[in-house]
Amino acid sequence: MAEIRLEDVTKKYGENLAVDNINLTAADREFLVLVGPSGCGKTTTLRMIAGLEEVSKGDVYIGQRLVTKVRPKDRDIAMVFQNYALYPHMSVFRNLAFGLKQRKIPKAEIDVRVKEVADMLGIAALLRRKPKELSGGQRQRVAMGRAIVRHPQVFLFDEPLSNLDAKLRVQMRAELARLHQRLETTIVYVTHDQIEAMTLADRIVVMNEGVIMQAGSPMEVYKNPANLFVAGFIGSPAMNFLPVRVTDDSGDLLAVGENLGLTIPNQLHERYRRAGHRDVILGIRPEHIFDYTIKGPFPGGQRLNALIEVVEPIGSEVVLLATCGASQLTARVEPQTQAKPQMHLDLILDMNHMHLFDFETKDAF
Repeated sequence: MAEIRLEDVTKKYGENLAVDNINLTAADREFLVLVGPSGCGKTTTLRMIAGLEEVSKGDVYIGQRLVTKVRPKDRDIAMVFQNYALYPHMSVFRNLAFGLKQRKIPKAEIDVRVKEVADMLGIAALLRRKPKELSGGQRQRVAMGRAIVRHPQVFLFDEPLSNLDAKLRVQMRAELARLHQRLETTIVYVTHDQIEAMTLADRIVVMNEGVIMQAGSPMEVYKNPANLFVAGFIGSPAMNFLPVRVTDDSGDLLAVGENLGLTIPNQLHERYRRAGHRDVILGIRPEHIFDYTIKGPFPGGQRLNALIEVVEPIGSEVVLLATCGASQLTARVEPQTQAKPQMHLDLILDMNHMHLFDFETKDAF
């Protein structure tokens, strides 16, 4: 078993609390992604699993083994770093073989393992080259190969794609997904890129200020964010937030704000009735706002007149930045929209996909 378990783990740097009493399990063979903004504690958490940071309080287990005080080299993990961390004076072959030589693996077995991994990653033709002769994507493959060749229980990835260009990042994401399917090994992966998190993870852990805000499958976290932070962090462009007050009008629930009077669909009444007569924050994603002149009315759709400020055509869709009273809205609409800056346009909000958050606690209803 290669399960990873953190129990009541805290990390302090002097008086600075980097990770605050987290409990977290990565199941055997799971691809677990830690995601959050810079400084949220995700890399510190990964480094505590690796043994590169000392745990201030709590315990770390790999499998059934307590490793809190075990040295990194004895934890049977392999880590892939953001900056590749290749030895510049060594060939690709020697970089791949280095860890095996340190463990006194026989030369014949080293040759077999290195060839196998080089073929798997498509770098067999590069084995004689030095890192300076490789592209960024090739270096990243070598860094991954150096981890894979060791046959560890656990792979730890610390923002491995952040130095690559956008096209190569997409390609390497697919490579990582295929590798996980092939290797069937536990992976803990750190990124600040929520697109990476959504596309790679079996399960996402969203962190902020050293605390786990929510853990769940990518679609669970996307569709049912636990709080305002998760709702705003997951999704691109970010979810729209509108300050409203929920009122009950003869059995209809309304979300009322400045220049806003939106009817909450009947099927959501049970969920949101306890938000009645309170100031709350209504959240709705840009992909659930449409150009009314194209989409037309539909059940649960609420029409809203907005002033268009910015129009961003991006091929398959158009992103509109608009205002309605004091509220700002981002919408992802059909490419045939006739929207122009400074014109008033009727939008339609799909309230079937709305969210409400407590104004004080920021928790979802």
